[in-house]
Amino acid sequence: MYITDQSQLDEFIEHASHCEVLAVDTEFIREKTYWPRLCLLQLGTEERSVVVDPFRVRDLRPLAKLFTDENIVKLFHAAHQDLELLYRELGVLPRPVFDTQIAASLLGDTLQIGYGALVLAECGVKLKKSDSFTDWSRRPLTESQVEYALDDVVYLPRLYRSLKSKLESLGRLSWLEPDFAELSDESRYVEDPYTRFKRLKRVNQLSRRQLCIARLLAAWREMQAMKRDIPRKWILTDEQVVEICKREPRTLDQLFMVRGVSSTLGMSDSRRVLSICVKALDTPEEEWPELPRPNGKNEPNVDAHVDLLSALVKLRAREHGIAFAVLASHADLAKIARGHTEGLDVLKGWRRAIVGEDLLAMVAGKTCLAIRDGQLCVVDCCANASEETPQE
Repeated sequence: MYITDQSQLDEFIEHASHCEVLAVDTEFIREKTYWPRLCLLQLGTEERSVVVDPFRVRDLRPLAKLFTDENIVKLFHAAHQDLELLYRELGVLPRPVFDTQIAASLLGDTLQIGYGALVLAECGVKLKKSDSFTDWSRRPLTESQVEYALDDVVYLPRLYRSLKSKLESLGRLSWLEPDFAELSDESRYVEDPYTRFKRLKRVNQLSRRQLCIARLLAAWREMQAMKRDIPRKWILTDEQVVEICKREPRTLDQLFMVRGVSSTLGMSDSRRVLSICVKALDTPEEEWPELPRPNGKNEPNVDAHVDLLSALVKLRAREHGIAFAVLASHADLAKIARGHTEGLDVLKGWRRAIVGEDLLAMVAGKTCLAIRDGQLCVVDCCANASEETPQE
């Protein structure tokens, strides 16, 4: 069903409010804007699926009560971008949620398995791809586009039932609770503009004094992009921001030596950027920011250590039928190898039980990997290799 007026939406909300699950997906564009522009909202229960046209149904706020009903599980596949968009549109985050991409990763699929591949594997249905790169902002929509959009929610309830059953049989359903709760954490979708400088390309080339410029300039760019609703790179690119910081300008002539700045910024913005630079340059040294430098000169090279820890993670991933990337990231393994253990996902909850404790024991020299009878196993070094955990 293609919903184009408020009464149709209200009627579907009434239906969905009595259901156990609600499948959700969105179609949006953001190539020319800072904020994603919602073009379609797909919703589905086990009995009905609809496509809501937000260009014609202007008030989506009645969905907020449905999305926050704790008795209805909201189903997504790769939920983050959808949740970010819904949070901006409605001011609430759906909860509780179930992300089929995350759930599938605990059953041996890759962390980034696509919706189509999962539908084929679990439901035996091959989805059409003809409208995968369509312009969802154009109207009218074709019948093919509406059918393609509906497919994104039609199979989510079936995926949910199938994946949930498999996870329950393995005793793993509860493992997902922290991951799903984190998806509905508002702090994930609210960014402090004054931390944006940390993600500038080549920001690690800057001195601490130059980072002071980067912090203020990147924040100004971010807030201007939000206010004007345009991509941040349309104001200044990352490369331009970093080059401005390197030049430490105190005059407009020095600022305009950075390629493209004089033609990109108007005179008013140019003066504002210059005042930001001067203010940053005059900031006391004790207030200069500093980037964490895990790969800096003072950090040991731990490539070999990470390779060994990775072998252990691969062993445990294979034993439990879980994708490697779901258990541990390369960054977390590098931090463990360097002795940093705070705030790492691999050392929390079920991940810690499966492999986290093993990793800590290995870096402490209490265990090691060995090959016995052609099988890789974990050996207790303290027991003179008398205790082994073989590969299943």
